[in-house]
Amino acid sequence: MYDLVIIGGGPGGLTAGIYAQRARLKTVLLERELVGGQIALSDVIENYPGFPSVSGMGLMEKFEEHAKSFDLPIEMKTVESIKTDGNVKVLQTSEGEIRAKAVIIATGAKPSKLGVPGESEFFGKGVSYCATCDGPFFRDQSVIVVGGGDTAIKEAVYLSRIAKKVHVIHRRDKLRAEKILQEKALKAENIEIHWSHVLKEITGTKMGVDGAVIEDLKTKENKKIDINGAFIFVGINPTTNFTDVEKDDQGFIKTSRTMETSTKGIYAVGDCRDTLLLQVATAVGDGALAAYIAESYIEDFKE
Repeated sequence: MYDLVIIGGGPGGLTAGIYAQRARLKTVLLERELVGGQIALSDVIENYPGFPSVSGMGLMEKFEEHAKSFDLPIEMKTVESIKTDGNVKVLQTSEGEIRAKAVIIATGAKPSKLGVPGESEFFGKGVSYCATCDGPFFRDQSVIVVGGGDTAIKEAVYLSRIAKKVHVIHRRDKLRAEKILQEKALKAENIEIHWSHVLKEITGTKMGVDGAVIEDLKTKENKKIDINGAFIFVGINPTTNFTDVEKDDQGFIKTSRTMETSTKGIYAVGDCRDTLLLQVATAVGDGALAAYIAESYIEDFKE
């Protein structure tokens, strides 16, 4: 019986692990892929306090080293389901059953991919799924934004304050974003919307992205745009299918202000929960709070 099981080894999970170990809770962190999470794949991070410029992998190595300095056990296992037995949480994993008094879910989310040529090749070298993270790298340059929903148009407006030119590639002849965002995008002099177009290819060299090929869905004609960056916003998928706690329509876990889910003793932190900002800094805050609240829950635990 563990006091606490943390599912996910990204910023939120590792922070929760540090706090749990300092509280002397019997804890284990389970990670199925890469300790560090999605942010470990980022080329450069410039908005995490104390690190003016650091690679995602470098920052997450620091997180992992810190957690291990408190002897946090980290095991490579996939959690397949969480059930309850009274107040005990029963986790079915790829290597058997684990029982715990409390659980913190920190499994993150992954951006939806288009699957076009050049997308994966230039990820971190001009292709991004986060304008807040990477927009400042493209100051006074030209970029494309793919998508027409709230996130895509909000990020296009944000990028218009940084980039010289923002090309919005949208497969329909009208935007899906809320009206106030549409108005801002249409008023911005350096935003050009390519209606009824799709992205066919991202081109570049070993130095990074240098262009995008787009197709007019009405004429079937292709044209190339000279760009330095491509921001893709066609959806994001939280990794939450293994749990039955309450979620929103997209699968993000709903939590209280103390990070507790609809099931007492189960908490969610970081990008897998319904939150306004998907950032390392916010995941860290979530993880610290969840571990603190879980400690109180565990102290009063009764089977």
